Amino acid sequence: MTPNNQPSTQLIINIAEQTLTLLQEHTEVCRYTISTAKNGIGSQQDSGRTPLGAHVIAQKIGGSEAINTVFIGRVATGEIYSAALGAKQPERDWILSRILWLSGLEIGVNKGSNSQGGCDTFQRYIYIHGTPDSEPMGSPRSHGCVRMRNQDIITMFAQVDEGTAVSIISDVSDITSIK
Repeated sequence: MTPNNQPSTQLIINIAEQTLTLLQEHTEVCRYTISTAKNGIGSQQDSGRTPLGAHVIAQKIGGSEAINTVFIGRVATGEIYSAALGAKQPERDWILSRILWLSGLEIGVNKGSNSQGGCDTFQRYIYIHGTPDSEPMGSPRSHGCVRMRNQDIITMFAQVDEGTAVSIISDVSDITSIK
């Protein structure tokens, strides 16, 4: 247990499996199919890639909003996503329902900058967020963020806190580094 008597919670995002696993006290509570970046793994600014490594949930956004609420710049627009709204703006990267804004913990890997420039997950605005339910899960299709089904992100949002550990791994062989 943590000092406030809450169970220790951790999220593991597995890029190879396209899954997000919620652990409490090192026991799997649930596993979700997700979608990470279509451009693959990476930490560079403007790369459209999903960063690896140790992260935390820096901010939880949208907890009182309706399912399918549309966000721009982490602010609810007042719109509720529908297929008709999606058809009007087919190229838009929809951020819906809830946002878990991630912050990297590893300097030069996912925090600050490295020899190639900016690599900071928080400054890159990398989130775990809802997406239209018509979007496929289980294959890399995002612009760098971790996409989830709307009901899944709402359910998980209630089970995590700001400061919850998030490990983004490339495959199960990386799992030993996060224990």
